[in-house]
Amino acid sequence: MSARRAAAAVIVVVLLSLVSSCAWHPSIAPIEPPARASFDAKLIAKGAELAAIGDCNSCHTAPGGRTYAGGRALETPFGTIYGTNITPDPYTGIGNWPPAAFVRAMREGVDREGHHLYPAFPYNHFTRMSDDDLAALYAYLMTREPVRVETPANKLAFPFNIRALIAGWKLLYLERAAFASNTQQSNEWNRGAYLVEGLAHCGACHTPRNRLGAEKKDERFAGGEIEGWHAPALNASAPAPVPWTAERIYTYLRTGSEEAHGATAGPMAPVVHNLSGVSESEVRAIATYIASLTAQASAERQKRGQELVARAQSGGPLAIPQAASDPGAQIYRGACGVCHDTPRDQTTSGAALNLTLSSAVAAPSPRNLVNFILDGIVPDEGTRGRWMPGFAGALTDGQIVALVNYLRQYAAGAQPWKDVGEVVKQARRGMPESYAQR
Repeated sequence: MSARRAAAAVIVVVLLSLVSSCAWHPSIAPIEPPARASFDAKLIAKGAELAAIGDCNSCHTAPGGRTYAGGRALETPFGTIYGTNITPDPYTGIGNWPPAAFVRAMREGVDREGHHLYPAFPYNHFTRMSDDDLAALYAYLMTREPVRVETPANKLAFPFNIRALIAGWKLLYLERAAFASNTQQSNEWNRGAYLVEGLAHCGACHTPRNRLGAEKKDERFAGGEIEGWHAPALNASAPAPVPWTAERIYTYLRTGSEEAHGATAGPMAPVVHNLSGVSESEVRAIATYIASLTAQASAERQKRGQELVARAQSGGPLAIPQAASDPGAQIYRGACGVCHDTPRDQTTSGAALNLTLSSAVAAPSPRNLVNFILDGIVPDEGTRGRWMPGFAGALTDGQIVALVNYLRQYAAGAQPWKDVGEVVKQARRGMPESYAQR
């Protein structure tokens, strides 16, 4: 027994020594903020497009705040982490970071001073970025307007507030492998794979996570939860009633709307907004790769999808149950059917989706459908897009549950979700007091 204890003690000491050695990183000497003229204009432009693909502004800009000045609260199961200031301000931003410090942060999750960065910053994806793309992104960020704004302190429970523990997390989950092309695939596919797996970090939202917040590698792109929304699966288990194609994905990513799948909302809306200004070739590459993840849909599913699209285009209404007293059916007829059962050729370009096509209704979670009903859909200011009023102030929790259950059964032809009432309560949190409880 004493020998076993001694061996265990040695193993613990070795592990602690290993973690300790990984936990410490030297500081990289600061520099004077480089002048804009020191960066090539083409390099800056390339960096601007990369920043849009990476959706950098979404996490590093507080609501109503200056772009890239940080301060956005990112809610995690471990507490609140705030997006940092990445403007070239030398005091509160990254203005005094040399290129080596920026590259280390992106690939290793360590800041200039040697502190570990929490993996809410998806450096586990950025390890795949090329040297040239990192140089371009650095050039772009270092030529933004410097904004002196302190990032709020993170609010994390013990022991998650101990940054040194992130070293152990990295030992378990951080893969530092560079991107490797697949010679059996096209250049477009490989470019899409490089972007999706790396800078665009799609798996950060669309892959479920374990108890330590790491992506489950064996459930890659199987769907995840983000900010109260369900990020649907991008693999063969994608719930969309109409199978995705590269062309449909391209349209969705480029415009925020696709006639057989609906409109973007929630955390995906700013992603699409950023991609709308990216070159067509980059978005098509992303679409090509994502389409390959879904695999080839079965002939039966393809046929079912075609039938659904044909019915939706004719304006076929949902199958109303025989029991006319069904509360969900009554709510649908009174609040929803006037738009969602209208043939597309009789409406404007903002036509409502026939809900037999809705991924939100077919999803494994009711979160997205509940959010759509409560919040509606509002296009970005000054842009065109689908619009839907929110019903948070018009429908009670019980009415929303009845409507959701009705749509699940008669639009998706699926068994009702079990936790709709609780999801509705959770979704109302943070709403104006008059909408909080109904």
